[in-house]
Amino acid sequence: MLGLGWALAVAAIPGPIWVPLLVTLLAAAAAVPVCTRACRLLGDKDPGQVVLDEIVADARESMDKAVESFHRDLTKLRTGRANLQMRDGIRVEYYGTPSPLNQVASLNIPDPRLITIKPWDKTLLTAVEKAIVGKRQQLIMSLVAWFCEGHILLEDVPGVAKTMLARAMARSVGCSFKRIQCTPDLLPTDITGASIFNQKTAEFEFRPGPIFAQIVLADEINRTTPRTQASLLEAMAESCVTVDGITHQLPPPFLVVATQNPIDHEGTFPLPEAQLDRFMMKFSLGYPNFDDELKMLEMLQHAHPLNSLEPVIQAEELVECQQAVRNIHVDIKVRQYLMQIVHLSREHDDVALGGSPRASIALFRTAQAMAAIRGRNYVQPDDVKRVALPVMTHRLILRPESRLRKVSAEQVVKDIIDEIAVPTLE
Repeated sequence: MLGLGWALAVAAIPGPIWVPLLVTLLAAAAAVPVCTRACRLLGDKDPGQVVLDEIVADARESMDKAVESFHRDLTKLRTGRANLQMRDGIRVEYYGTPSPLNQVASLNIPDPRLITIKPWDKTLLTAVEKAIVGKRQQLIMSLVAWFCEGHILLEDVPGVAKTMLARAMARSVGCSFKRIQCTPDLLPTDITGASIFNQKTAEFEFRPGPIFAQIVLADEINRTTPRTQASLLEAMAESCVTVDGITHQLPPPFLVVATQNPIDHEGTFPLPEAQLDRFMMKFSLGYPNFDDELKMLEMLQHAHPLNSLEPVIQAEELVECQQAVRNIHVDIKVRQYLMQIVHLSREHDDVALGGSPRASIALFRTAQAMAAIRGRNYVQPDDVKRVALPVMTHRLILRPESRLRKVSAEQVVKDIIDEIAVPTLE
């Protein structure tokens, strides 16, 4: 058993390390029986006994040092290294603290902290596409925001599956789902919950509201009053709710998907800038094309596909995915590149208020998630470009004269990206 244990331990070490180490161990181990047998043959009164005892002691010391060096080298390999590989979608593996890209080695040492995001074609993306047809890019953006522990604002016309997207994501991950239909008479306690007096126990009992779910859909959020809209701020920023002076933690992974109609503005309350800044991404689904809509009719002929969706991963696994995405390496050049985008938005002639530091953090985090989705353990400038529009546009306030000239926030962000030189990674 001891020999088998040594063989397994040596097999776990990369080639450049175990070859000289094995030679040292074999030489030290071979010296011990030879010296011991020589001592027995010569006897206690032999004058060379002292020399042989020193040889045996040196051999044992050499072997102890070799074993200690073996454990030290193995510890160095198991910590301080990052190995994130993507196969057929996403597969993230990391060991200990991640290192920069130029220090990442092709290690494959088993580790109990291994985290794996299963391939897309077998898990989350395919499951959601069973209910949402022809919107792969929007689905990817939704998952990017979810992996970054952010929130999503969907602004689109009615009937384009905004609500269906949130429900499909909840069913595919096995998360709890609650829907809030925002109306002008909706109160903050209708969202957060309230303390109710129990006559049997003569005590107040807290009854949690719909915000205490892992995925919360705030449908037509701009139809409720600013007071009720503000009740979501603490939940979105800190993943907790304070009621009657008591703070309650929300169950992870917590995601708010809010929708609003860009056409009908009568009786609505536009979201304030503080509320808009809480959303990591804002985008639209849009109408499906002819073929996708034809396929949708075929899917809905006998039953709604949402009813047949089953969880493909658990909520705990998604939380581990969120933690793994944080270990995606971002080079200093890419960090400077995304910071230039945010800073130029504050200096643009058509912009009255540019991106905040929260915008910089959102651009950084979403670029990490996009890199992971595209199968890399490091961020490229193209990843920043892909997420710049949904991250930045709703955070910019244009000048009145610019709006009169029909200048849009999307065009401003595109102009800023075109002005900045794209860095080259070595």
